[in-house]
Amino acid sequence: MSEEKKVRVMIVDDHEVVRRGLEFFLASQADFEVVAEASNGLEALQLTRDVNPDVILMDLVMPEMDGLDAIRIIKNNFPDVEILVLTSFVDDEKVRTAIQNGAAGYMMKDASPIELARAIRATGRGQVYFHPEAARRLANIVRSRTKQMPAPDILTNREMDVIRLIARGLSNQEIADDLTISLKTVKTHVSSILGKLGLNSRVRVALYALRHSLVPLDDI
Repeated sequence: MSEEKKVRVMIVDDHEVVRRGLEFFLASQADFEVVAEASNGLEALQLTRDVNPDVILMDLVMPEMDGLDAIRIIKNNFPDVEILVLTSFVDDEKVRTAIQNGAAGYMMKDASPIELARAIRATGRGQVYFHPEAARRLANIVRSRTKQMPAPDILTNREMDVIRLIARGLSNQEIADDLTISLKTVKTHVSSILGKLGLNSRVRVALYALRHSLVPLDDI
């Protein structure tokens, strides 16, 4: 991993002690580079313009502009920047809004350093990553929704294979390796899945798979 491009991380949290602790931990990992820190959503928005990070670690409860609004605005303006929520709060509304606004993952501050590093790496590769409690709440939210969505039977068998692997958090290259097909073919399948289902992100594909019981909750 050390020979690969480093994941450029921005830390957004209103507590300096938290930022210092995260910076110290991330600096100990060879594949991470902390490129900026912000104490609220407004600062995060400006710094995103300036440094264009790969991944933003985003707290939710902050002054000036909270994390939920910051996620929405940043994703609208910088869609290629991935956002991983890192918070102490895991109520249904915050989880739902964070993912709806464009977060690629949701982690709790009591996560182990190893798990946090794994989540950042996954998010940096464009994968989804959820703390188990956040995943459980998402499952309940998704299953309780009444909005009609296309049935899985509009997907081909190969697209079903791909959607299950997306839901498990695999990158396009990992899917290609798992299914022994080319990366270009995987990208074609992903584009087809998004088009058929009317979805616009891998997170929503994962939630679709969960809602239609294509994967067990433990795989998300």
